[in-house]
Amino acid sequence: MRRSLLYVVLMLALALSSLGTMGASDNRTLGINVLLKGEVTDAVLADLGQYGKVRDVIYEIHAVTLQARARDLETIRALPYVAAANPDAERTGAPIDTVAVEDFTDGLSTWNLDAINVTDIGFNNRQVAYDGTGVYVAVLDTGLLDSWRQYFPQERIATQYAISFGGGGGEQGYVSSQPNKWEHDQNSHGTHVTSTIIGYSLRGTPINGVAPKATIIPVKVLNQNGSGWSSVVARGIVYVADLKAGPLKDYPVVINMSLGGPELDAVEKAAIDYAISQGVILVASAGNSGAAGMGYPGAYEPVISVAASGWVGEWTPLGNRAWWYNRNVPDPTNPADFYITDFSSRELPGQDLDVAAPGSWVVGPYQLQSGKTSYYFLGGTSMASPHVAGIVALMAQKYNNLTPAQTESILESTAIYLAPGCRNIYTPYGTTEEVCWDEYATGAGLATADAALAATP
Repeated sequence: MRRSLLYVVLMLALALSSLGTMGASDNRTLGINVLLKGEVTDAVLADLGQYGKVRDVIYEIHAVTLQARARDLETIRALPYVAAANPDAERTGAPIDTVAVEDFTDGLSTWNLDAINVTDIGFNNRQVAYDGTGVYVAVLDTGLLDSWRQYFPQERIATQYAISFGGGGGEQGYVSSQPNKWEHDQNSHGTHVTSTIIGYSLRGTPINGVAPKATIIPVKVLNQNGSGWSSVVARGIVYVADLKAGPLKDYPVVINMSLGGPELDAVEKAAIDYAISQGVILVASAGNSGAAGMGYPGAYEPVISVAASGWVGEWTPLGNRAWWYNRNVPDPTNPADFYITDFSSRELPGQDLDVAAPGSWVVGPYQLQSGKTSYYFLGGTSMASPHVAGIVALMAQKYNNLTPAQTESILESTAIYLAPGCRNIYTPYGTTEEVCWDEYATGAGLATADAALAATP
């Protein structure tokens, strides 16, 4: 009997405590939804305005949304013209997680990952001891598709830091932030770039990534057509640098920029210098202008720039062409098996080209229509850059205090030199063609993960 009485007393105390949080002394501001017994009139709105600020009116259903103090909720409910009133209730509508794993460490190898000695042919066959755990890679690009959860594990995308910047130049003049636009991309470029770094699901088949346990920060700085302004890119760089100086100060942070233009903007340069001062390591594509020279910011010396290489066996005829990308690149890596693409930008005086990585016919998710899952084979230094950003993530996992200058030095000193020359390569059209390059096309040579990690402290 005494225990039952004690139980009643405790429950009463809890109830009173709960009521206290909404009691007369509660000065919290709430969004309150008010349903009226009759039509919304000016007199009703004026009277409700004594208790808070009217935010919206839905005349069709005799409803008003009000911003008011929690302590006034019961008073509002008691008003003679009020049928009901309650705090605005949270609703969620996020897609379900359709990728059932947290990472693709055990996924299928593709030729481009085999080429940089991250994986070998088949599944669950990584060749390096690191996977990017604890490293953040900010992808400054077009953001991610609405359907990104069909391709990537949610655990690999830092949605709390994801952001979009827009405007600049010939558009709005000023740069603004649109926090949720990052996951509503219509271009697909950022999604494809991300897939190289952490891997992806190809219709349910897990495909490995360079750093499959790295955490991606999507930063949209390019518009839905895949273009943008250096002022917007600068804002994105500074945003990531501030993250590194603040909530991510204890984690390595890498920026990948698969983008560029013919000139280095002064504000963009200052943003890069600021990011480097915070310890951020920046990787960027060299550009796709061939002999016309490199693009910026990749050509700026402190940025690790990446040329596009290819493998002579990319399109070697097979009976089952559907799995052409699951090829075994011979070991040890032989420079005679690789080439520099004809579109990859050459280094001109005053420009700095660092290393090369696979950028020819790299497969990954690329949708042309919202909601339609597709996979495309893309070429470009945009595809080469994330390979090196992934290698840097592995290096930073091994040595958390890795500096940008130290990273660049290790990558260059361990790259496999590709001497100027020519290669006969197969094309996807069943023909062969000759590709040639000069000494200004290769930088220090082909970057490989195993050699870079071996030289990392």
